[in-house]
Amino acid sequence: MNCLIIAAGHGSRLRAISQSKPLTPIAGIPLIEHVVRAAAAGGASAFTVVTGHEAARVEAFLATLTDFPIGAVRVADWDLPNGHSVLAGAEAIGGDFLLMMADHLFDPAIPARLIAAPPAALTLAVDRDLSNPLIDMDDATRVETGADGAILRIGKMLETFDAIDTGLFRATPSLADAIRAGGGSLSDGVQRLADQGLAYTLDVTGARWLDVDDPPSLARAEALFV
Repeated sequence: MNCLIIAAGHGSRLRAISQSKPLTPIAGIPLIEHVVRAAAAGGASAFTVVTGHEAARVEAFLATLTDFPIGAVRVADWDLPNGHSVLAGAEAIGGDFLLMMADHLFDPAIPARLIAAPPAALTLAVDRDLSNPLIDMDDATRVETGADGAILRIGKMLETFDAIDTGLFRATPSLADAIRAGGGSLSDGVQRLADQGLAYTLDVTGARWLDVDDPPSLARAEALFV
């Protein structure tokens, strides 16, 4: 399955450590290489990476990963909501895809389970362990789900929620349509599909994943590879 990786943002909270978040080394290996290798181990067969900030450097590095078929799509304005990166990548792919972020480490079992999950317009891998020490609850995207695993609501400011967004999805072109019709952010698009009863969750509680977004989470990431 095709895999879309979003790697366009500034990474402002890691700027003092690295000018490019996707190229930030974790145990000596750039973060985005960890992402590509884990996704491939989980069943991804081709990659489209959306670049923006430090695009030339990121694209030059991706060209060195010759074991994987990787194409890059560059967005001109990476200050726009992340949904615009999804739109650019989805257009290049033209079909169903895995979606993940360039700053998330994860167990390859998560994309493997997403690929094997029942068909849906959108499936989001979620963690229901709200005490998981690897989760930054102040920054996490929260998810409220229904009894059948359907997404009811998603957002960083939810007060009622029972799961956390891991940043890993399996999506159809319906996601791009929903982002276009909504406010331009990925969460807006997911919420629009949820309102139509088309967005579901996959419970991956217990599988290891980590959003590497700031110096403390970078330190946790390094510890995972000791």
